[in-house]
Amino acid sequence: MTSLTPRPPYTDAELRSLYPSGLELQLVQILLRHGERSPVSARFQGAGLPAFWPYCSAARQLKSAVLDRHHGGRQFSTFEWRRRLETFGRLDDGPVLAAGPAGELDGVCEMGMLTDKGRETTFDLGARLRELYVDRLRFLPPVLLDADALYLRATPIPRALDSVQETFTGLYPAHTRAPAFPPPAILTRAPGDETLFPNDSNCRRFAALSRAFAQRAADRWNGTDEMAYLTRLWSKWMPEDSPRVAVDSRPRLSGIMDTINSTLAHGPATRLPKEFYDPKAREIVERIGVEEWFAGYKESKEYRALGIGGLLGDVVGRMVGSAERSTADGGYEVARKLESGAMKEGKGATPIRFGLSGCHDTTLAAVLASLGAYEDNKWPPYTSHIAIEMFRKSTASQKGETTPSPARSSSSWFKPWSSSAKPGNPPPGTIGRKRSEDLSPAERAKLDGYYVRIRYNDAVVKVPGCGAPGKHLEGDESFCTLDAFKAIVDKFVPSNWKQQCRANVKGPAFPSEPEPAGY
Repeated sequence: MTSLTPRPPYTDAELRSLYPSGLELQLVQILLRHGERSPVSARFQGAGLPAFWPYCSAARQLKSAVLDRHHGGRQFSTFEWRRRLETFGRLDDGPVLAAGPAGELDGVCEMGMLTDKGRETTFDLGARLRELYVDRLRFLPPVLLDADALYLRATPIPRALDSVQETFTGLYPAHTRAPAFPPPAILTRAPGDETLFPNDSNCRRFAALSRAFAQRAADRWNGTDEMAYLTRLWSKWMPEDSPRVAVDSRPRLSGIMDTINSTLAHGPATRLPKEFYDPKAREIVERIGVEEWFAGYKESKEYRALGIGGLLGDVVGRMVGSAERSTADGGYEVARKLESGAMKEGKGATPIRFGLSGCHDTTLAAVLASLGAYEDNKWPPYTSHIAIEMFRKSTASQKGETTPSPARSSSSWFKPWSSSAKPGNPPPGTIGRKRSEDLSPAERAKLDGYYVRIRYNDAVVKVPGCGAPGKHLEGDESFCTLDAFKAIVDKFVPSNWKQQCRANVKGPAFPSEPEPAGY
């Protein structure tokens, strides 16, 4: 629920089993939850919890790009500054400085801000990814000349972008980047277009579904012995007009869980009374929270489609683009020169090799639950990640070779792929978003020999629909064929997300028949 304890590095035997010589790794896409943060809302100040936390040293050393028009030019420079928070005074609403528990005025966190510890753990995640993909697998080069083969994206929430930057820095520290390393492109979207988290704020139908499943959880749990147990523990710190703890109390049970997890991840100056950390209470809160927030993905195809289908459709589209050897692997979005050179001439771009997407706990749980792979029903800890790896049948093994050739320092790891795309647009004719049942035999053949494997926090998870004969690598059901994986995801990829978000807003929320995930 709170900070992640990473597992030890794979042993050599584990690594050989996880990455068999008969398969070659071709594309890795990492979805990572941001690191530790301050609470998204100030709660339980009556219990002695400070509203403002002093764990954000980045606020002392911020930098902004500014346009300098002296001498008639248009030169950008860097403006360095430190941020202090101002808030209402207690007596007359006059302005006062927000201060930490010991009177700290600098390095004070905004609500939901990535803390120093969150920066440390996301950097450490990048270092672990480097150990695996650079040092041991030699899949990525030790020195990076440019980021043309990397796909970087983050949600509009600052802690997600900060976490991507920290993870990238752990993966490729400054001394492992070329002196002339150009700034990498990081993709973001406007809030109304965001699919990297379940976007109920901009999807009315999904918001209605979310409310219905939350209400079902409230109806199931509010009158139970478990909820009575939580009320006995915490009621003295709840608001006077709402002393009972409930799924839909104020604060909501999920909000209480958020504050518990945030405080557990940080120092003693920002802790709640010991009753909030009661092991039985934490287990109850997590169980109910997971049901409230994520049961919909397991039970409803529409919930999956509107909540996370767009993101998984993009993930599959990039894998199919990689298999097609086209810039639909994400290259058309991050190439440095979209209007000249190879992209303009239709000669392709550097193939995408590795992706990092900064997202949230709701993203990771939604992905796992929608694929039928959310078996532990535990809330994703801070800095959790999902690795979606695509493999192809090894040409080296066919030649009798057993060791992979090391990646070169250049981003041109293999021959540029062809593309006739217009700048910034996917190449025409790509089949990534074409539904599986509509593929021609020739199109389906492009997926042959490719496999998808998912690891969550370095543990392999299985998609149940890949267990049938012919839908996985012989002898290992964790390697789903790309064809089968695409067919499973295609069933809940929306064809027009915004249109579907506006439709049937007041319709029934629950499916009339079971719609299990992962098939």
